Amino acid sequence: MGNIRPIMPRTGPPLLPRVSRLLRSYGENLKLARLRRRYSAETVAQRAGITRKTLSRVEKGDSAVALGIYARVMQVLRIEEDLAKLAVDDPLGRKLQDSALSPKRRAPKRPSSPRPFSDDANKPKETS
Repeated sequence: MGNIRPIMPRTGPPLLPRVSRLLRSYGENLKLARLRRRYSAETVAQRAGITRKTLSRVEKGDSAVALGIYARVMQVLRIEEDLAKLAVDDPLGRKLQDSALSPKRRAPKRPSSPRPFSDDANKPKETS
């Protein structure tokens, strides 16, 4: 009875350190936006429909928090338009797409072998 398993274990692959830093920075930016507006954590959490603990995780850039929660916090802070800036510029994707769209080089056409074209070739041969 002492063996309790979590319902949804964290089995996803770990994030790259660079991505973790970006998330932490994003969370810090959200916290700064909240503080600039002089909103309490309680107020933002209540308006976003989350707990203060979840808001704290958002402001720390926790990768386990759903993107929808981040969006709700942004909506409360009235910076939801910043979501449109995510993945706007995709240089790698454009390069891959452009390389696939470039015209394919074809081999030169082979010269066709001359075939005799006569009505005699299609006639059945007469036997005598």
